Amino acid sequence: MKYISGRIAIDENNCNGKPQILGKRKTDQTILEFISTGNDVNKVLLQYQLLEYEDIIISLKFAGEFLDKRHTFLNV
Repeated sequence: MKYISGRIAIDENNCNGKPQILGKRKTDQTILEFISTGNDVNKVLLQYQLLEYEDIIISLKFAGEFLDKRHTFLNV
């Protein structure tokens, strides 16, 4: 298991190796897709009651950091 932050990890044996919220088996992708369809944080928390507000925030932050690194990589 590779820890990305205190709340996100990648485990090849869980969630097809996608970044996930630790101990909650919800992928970063699931959270981002839910928000991208127009749902706000409160709706995400209602839909996925095991998640906490901080899980959503770190998921958004992780996505932003990933895109920044990926963008830098593509421009090399």
